[in-house]
Amino acid sequence: MRHKVERAIIMAAGLGSRMRPVTDEIPKPLISVNGKQIICTVIDALIKNGINDISVVIGYKKEAFDALKLLYPNIVLIENPYYKNYNNISSLYCIREKLDKDCIILDGDQIIYNPNILTPYFNLSGYCATWTDSPTNEWVLQEENGIVTSCSRTGGNKGWQLYSISRWSEHDAKLLRKYVVEEFHNANNKNLYWDDIPMFLHSTSFKLGITPITNDDIIEIDCIEELIILDDSYKKYINESVD
Repeated sequence: MRHKVERAIIMAAGLGSRMRPVTDEIPKPLISVNGKQIICTVIDALIKNGINDISVVIGYKKEAFDALKLLYPNIVLIENPYYKNYNNISSLYCIREKLDKDCIILDGDQIIYNPNILTPYFNLSGYCATWTDSPTNEWVLQEENGIVTSCSRTGGNKGWQLYSISRWSEHDAKLLRKYVVEEFHNANNKNLYWDDIPMFLHSTSFKLGITPITNDDIIEIDCIEELIILDDSYKKYINESVD
């Protein structure tokens, strides 16, 4: 069955600890890289694909996101009051009422270079991923006949490296909502990644596919050294720490 994304959920509540000292001043999604804020590459790509119902889950330095509303008046900001103490399952719990139609869930701290990877059309719920022959420490998926059969959270090689872009049919989005409530609220499993639900805890309830992308389509910046490679204006933070 062909699905079309009607709603986007952007995760942007985290502390961005690995990007300190830059994130001591500003949330990671609002960092500018060569003059453009990271989260703006995500929002612009969504809008370019006709996805205009956009909610952003915020937490750390939430007031800084008010300026984002000036650029994108139609986005909805939803606060996650648990971000300091719990993992990102708390963000999905806070926005659970939005899991009621075909949707895309993605992190706000990745740079989208190719807007086409956020196409609203999909057949199966699942994640964007790049094929890797080389070892990686990122989550790696295996598939057979287009269906995900397993996931390694410790990495691997010769598999599909998962990126934080996923699409969910209305049926599966409602399943996610159900299991998020069960795990976060009822079972008190507050330190899970929300992706643990479809990948591990309740994997038999989901039939997931893969949307192939390339390394040139997107970049996830994990540390300040990687940020400096993209924008050398941040060298000052290294120099300051040395001084």
